[in-house]
Amino acid sequence: QVQLVESGGGLVQAGGSLRLSCAASGGIFSIPVMGWYRQAPGKQRELVAGINSGGSTNYADSVKGRFTISRDNAKNTVYLQMNSLEPEDTAVYYCNANILTISPIRDYWGQGTQVTVSS
Repeated sequence: QVQLVESGGGLVQAGGSLRLSCAASGGIFSIPVMGWYRQAPGKQRELVAGINSGGSTNYADSVKGRFTISRDNAKNTVYLQMNSLEPEDTAVYYCNANILTISPIRDYWGQGTQVTVSS
């Protein structure tokens, strides 16, 4: 059974940095795409950044130049380095992965990790 386990959230002051990690496990054949989403109170969940197995990336305009997504294919792990954090970045961050197992390819989600940026 596929699991996505996130770590690295927390409380940080504006201008600070955090690094999120998400490790996938459980009968995985391949992971074409991995990414991070976030959901702030009262707002819809939004894509923060995505990366495919070849290393191509895309970012939300609001985080370009501040956040960097990367992945370790051997470890089935995706990272999000967040620098120059702003109070507007406060949200629950969710890992997402498009995973092929013995079952048809589908999306999986992590449990979410809270990121709080104080001003």
